[in-house]
Amino acid sequence: MKVRWTLAATQDRAEIVEYIAADNPLAALKIDALFSEAAARLGDFPRLGSPGKIPGTRELIPHDNYRLVYEIDDAELTVWVMALVHTARQWPPAKRDL
Repeated sequence: MKVRWTLAATQDRAEIVEYIAADNPLAALKIDALFSEAAARLGDFPRLGSPGKIPGTRELIPHDNYRLVYEIDDAELTVWVMALVHTARQWPPAKRDL
């Protein structure tokens, strides 16, 4: 399967790497490589992660501190990485009352 990152997930990833790089550039490179490796594994094993908290999603923990949220599109043979969030953050995000 192909693995594709949504714009939101790409932004999540960039923000995480940038945040870590401010204190430790080498650690930032390592965590970014870890994210890449985890996503690549999903291409071969799309059901590697657990069922997600949001129906229709799955979640993989590439590092104790990060949750990679993805969907599988069997029709297009694509894994879509939807979000990358710190495990200490509320997931899924709370809905706001409008």
